[in-house]
Amino acid sequence: MMKKTVAMVAGAAVLSLGLMGNAAADGAALYKSKTCFSCHGADAKTPIMPIYPKLAGQSTDYAFNQMMDIKSGKRANGQSAAMKAVMGMVSKDEAKEIAQWLSEQK
Repeated sequence: MMKKTVAMVAGAAVLSLGLMGNAAADGAALYKSKTCFSCHGADAKTPIMPIYPKLAGQSTDYAFNQMMDIKSGKRANGQSAAMKAVMGMVSKDEAKEIAQWLSEQK
């Protein structure tokens, strides 16, 4: 009976998080879950290839605008074709959270 109650409470918690959207999302967790770390490094400053930018320390507005430009297709240079697919998985609110987190990294 206890296991069933715990499972129901956990399920309700997960559901409530989904209903709230990502308003309370953590930028670091989003950076990881949206696979940003795969190319830009876990710390956002050690990319796996020299052609990938270091994102740590970028201003919030700059990082957010770059993500939105890639998502919309306004920016279509460099590695933006690969990034466009990734940005398809990132909402505007999530991009704001990621950008904020990136700006806090040194």
